[in-house]
Amino acid sequence: MTMTRGTRRGRVPTGLAALAAVTAAAMPLAGCSSSAGPAVSSSAPAKAAEKPGTDEDGTKTAGTETAVAAKGGRLGGAGSACELPVTFDLAAQWKPKAIELEPDSVLADLAEQGTVRMACEIDAKPAGNIGFLRVWQGKPSEDDPQAVLKAFVADDPNAGKAAYTQVKAGALAAAEVGYTVHSELMGESKSERAFAVSTPDGPVVVHLGGMDTEEHTAMLPAFELAKRSLKLA
Repeated sequence: MTMTRGTRRGRVPTGLAALAAVTAAAMPLAGCSSSAGPAVSSSAPAKAAEKPGTDEDGTKTAGTETAVAAKGGRLGGAGSACELPVTFDLAAQWKPKAIELEPDSVLADLAEQGTVRMACEIDAKPAGNIGFLRVWQGKPSEDDPQAVLKAFVADDPNAGKAAYTQVKAGALAAAEVGYTVHSELMGESKSERAFAVSTPDGPVVVHLGGMDTEEHTAMLPAFELAKRSLKLA
């Protein structure tokens, strides 16, 4: 089936794109709503293990399997910090904020990738890590989760080495991708990961970045918690 890929990100100048990538990993976007309730215990440490994945050409590649973070609440339902088409468990001490950017905002380009737009940003700093779990939403379409992820990754000009797998997010069929993003500013590549599901209100992508690969790995248990506990709202 046909996928329309976004192009805004590709028009950002190279130097600015590098700076924006680092800023997006370490800082929240402006124009956010209030955060969630009080924090509880800290999240569990990451425990990575090799797990096979599948590259775009069907080649099996290595991925990661992680521990699951301690639960600190539930996100996505009515009255939560971010009202979404899905709900999932939030890692302890991670702080969510809804993203509400005007179309003419200087950060508007950063809030669109592929066919989805950022809806929620969950900050790991209160739990001791530098990075965000971000939730992206798209308009209803016939695109399957893997097609949505491929458009998402393709719209980042610094992305590479993408390995896709078919997984479950809760009880829902989902697709997951592990890939790298090269930072020209820092002169190195870092790992990123995302999964996507289809909902009656459109696709949802849950993405985990991080300042660098070490921070990303430490935050994977929060990503795994969100994936395993996800349900339709």
